[in-house]
Amino acid sequence: MFDDFFIRALIAGLGVALVTGPLGCFVIWRRLSFFGDTLSHSALLGVTLAVSFDINIAFSVFIISSAVALILLKLQKTTNLPGDALLGLLAHSSLAVGLVVIGFLSFIRFDIMGLLFGDILAVTENDLIIIWVGGAIILFVLKLIWKPLFASTVNYELADAEGMKPERVNAIFTILMAAIIAISIKMIGLLLITGMLIIPAAMARNISNNPKQMVLFSIIGGLLSVVIGLFGSLEINTPSGPSIITAGLILFILSLIKIKRLSQLNN
Repeated sequence: MFDDFFIRALIAGLGVALVTGPLGCFVIWRRLSFFGDTLSHSALLGVTLAVSFDINIAFSVFIISSAVALILLKLQKTTNLPGDALLGLLAHSSLAVGLVVIGFLSFIRFDIMGLLFGDILAVTENDLIIIWVGGAIILFVLKLIWKPLFASTVNYELADAEGMKPERVNAIFTILMAAIIAISIKMIGLLLITGMLIIPAAMARNISNNPKQMVLFSIIGGLLSVVIGLFGSLEINTPSGPSIITAGLILFILSLIKIKRLSQLNN
């Protein structure tokens, strides 16, 4: 009924959605949307280094994105620049360096469009292992730090006073963000992975009444986005990443319609 590449892409996409759901909720709660963009832009440098030195792309992206995230945390402590300025500086600098390196790699042929926007044809069995094993590790670590991470999200000073070490928890969370970007490259693409984090979580926030519901609905929204997006990509021959994000956008719009109807009933 379906080719092997589509089944692999579907399994990979569902694995990504299970992880981006809870992570995306924290991105919304902590207002870190631009932070996700910074890491995804820096991932291009990781891709070019992986191609240059013939190493695993996911591993290289994880190392570079983690390094950028930790540099950001360090700069926030040692400089007087506002956070958004530091995010813009690191995002565009790492993207520019990556593009410069690509200019030196004209003798090497690789699918840059597939890396930027996702390519379901590029998903292999090894990628499935990386996505599901990596995703399981991310969720396990997230479960371990859930309480202090949520507490520091609500009130950083109170979490610090309670001895929850929010600074260390924040560093771990940034590394988890780098990890999900690394394992999602081939499915969603570097430029759109932040959308996979934000849009299902934003949709879930519109229809949920508490944090647990929001996490659950975010996961469900991500799963539906992957299924609808991949089927659409297969039928109309569009890149997988934009198709998945577009499906998520449609779900978000539907959630807004529900909010409007509820407000009308209340009035």
